[in-house]
Amino acid sequence: MEAPPNVAAVILAAGESRRFGTPKQLALLDGRPMLQHVLDLAMGAGLSPVLAVVPPWLDPAAISGSISLIRNHQPERGLSHSLRLGVAALPPQSEAVVILLGDQPRVSPADVEALLAARGPRPLVALRADGRLAPPVVIERGHFSIVAEPTGDIGLRELMEAHPDWVTAVDVPEHTPDVDTPEDLAALTPPLEWRR
Repeated sequence: MEAPPNVAAVILAAGESRRFGTPKQLALLDGRPMLQHVLDLAMGAGLSPVLAVVPPWLDPAAISGSISLIRNHQPERGLSHSLRLGVAALPPQSEAVVILLGDQPRVSPADVEALLAARGPRPLVALRADGRLAPPVVIERGHFSIVAEPTGDIGLRELMEAHPDWVTAVDVPEHTPDVDTPEDLAALTPPLEWRR
């Protein structure tokens, strides 16, 4: 299933990679930069436009595809700052946005499809495993302003925990792991397409 028209993607990929040791956005996984995997997922799902919030040093030649790069010149302000930059850059015709993390290269296309299929009257749609809500997350246009609430490096997770009634939860067996260290990257397995 392709995304409905006017559903965008914002990929948060401006982290400083402190625990990884080198820029993890460009760390290779299956011969491609980790960020490229997330970009390909968004484009393959038919999300448009695809915006990636990246650090100032990222060379556009390092990645490919029909995407727009949003430079975060203050990555030390955390994930929440990248979230606000990305949502602020969305065009007025965007009816919703899928928030993806640049360090989750193994998100399943089936998970994105399930999130989009679950859209409804609530502001957010998120994956839930073991009672915990986590990205990717869909935000509906009428509620884009909620990205002003999170602070620091937490993103939407704390907001969803505080307001579970804002969230339509899509149950999955387990969450896609973040890549924080080289060991995390080495431990990744192929996407869990068998989930659905």
